Amino acid sequence: MDRHLEISRRAQTMPASPIRRLVPFADSAKARGIKVYHLNIGQPDIETPEAMMAAYRHTDIKVLSYGPSDGLKSYREALAGYYRRVGINIAPQDLLITTGGSEAILFALKAVADVGDEVVVVEPFYTNYAGFAVMACVKLVPVTSQADNGFRLPSRADFERVITGRTRAIIYSNPGNPTGVVYNADELERLRRLALEFNLFLVADEVYREFCYDDAVPLSVLNLAGLDDRAVLVDSVSKRYSACGARVGCVASRNREFMHAMLRFGQARLCPPTIDQLAAEAALSVPDSYFQRMRDEYRCRRDVVCEALTRMPGVLCHKPGGAFYVVARLPVRDAEEFAIFMLDRFNLDGETVMVAPADGFYATPGKGKDEVRIAYVLNCADLQRAMQILAAGLEEFRRQ
Repeated sequence: MDRHLEISRRAQTMPASPIRRLVPFADSAKARGIKVYHLNIGQPDIETPEAMMAAYRHTDIKVLSYGPSDGLKSYREALAGYYRRVGINIAPQDLLITTGGSEAILFALKAVADVGDEVVVVEPFYTNYAGFAVMACVKLVPVTSQADNGFRLPSRADFERVITGRTRAIIYSNPGNPTGVVYNADELERLRRLALEFNLFLVADEVYREFCYDDAVPLSVLNLAGLDDRAVLVDSVSKRYSACGARVGCVASRNREFMHAMLRFGQARLCPPTIDQLAAEAALSVPDSYFQRMRDEYRCRRDVVCEALTRMPGVLCHKPGGAFYVVARLPVRDAEEFAIFMLDRFNLDGETVMVAPADGFYATPGKGKDEVRIAYVLNCADLQRAMQILAAGLEEFRRQ
């Protein structure tokens, strides 16, 4: 029998990353001698703490053997201490160490929902949620937040319209990627009530906890009353310690049945990386002054970007309270066309800018077509130059 061999539907529907899908255009620009300012990806340039790097250099291991599936005991104990210091009371047994925050999200989706079940997500959202949902065979159902009000949490009625008998959880990030929004106590109370009244898990991605500015306060899902059986926190060292390559994250919950499931998932992949856990444990000794300097620097960067964007004719930008991203609405019909134009056909004195089209951060078709996500991860001088280039490119694009 002769038949065409096909890959799985799951593989066919796996979305490309809007953060990385334009990389060939950037590579081509660089090959032509153009300098590209990368505002498309959340790769911090702040130096990784010396304590963490020293742990890599000075690790004395004769045999790099398998570690525990739930993570090194010493790291889980130290990590529970970190959470207590930031006001989140959890025990080491409430934690499972994962291979990056990505695995933490994937494990959580697999544990809260069966094949074909639904998980409500606030859009725009961290784009990889879409990929993880495909891998978990879960349907993401969007509730849309609006650029006009700075992407505040949608209303209760907006959530009620999409919750069905197949809904198992709500997932959100706080502080938000890609919007930088930091939800306040009233907004989190709205989510808490929804979780209780509709019998849902509440999965919170709190990777950007240390990145809050001005009066914004990072409130944790694990501190919401009455949710011990349904609150799930996912976290990572990637942004906190400028260590994206370390691939160490965690899942935290006080629900014992849920955590037992996490352990079984962990056993199936054997163990998280040992040396990276040792480095992450060493990073926990970093003083608060490290984070204060980091916040001060990113606040400066945010202000440079947002002030420049608000001066550009037709651009809508609300100053975010956290993370290191901003979603800006541009006076264009297709932000991806504009992003490609910047890489393929525009430069200012041999320099150009790469941004991430925002449509890939939405699940609703057609949403975000005129928006871009900008990661303000360059130093302030480079960001000032990048904004100058972006303004000039936008003006020329609109003249076409």
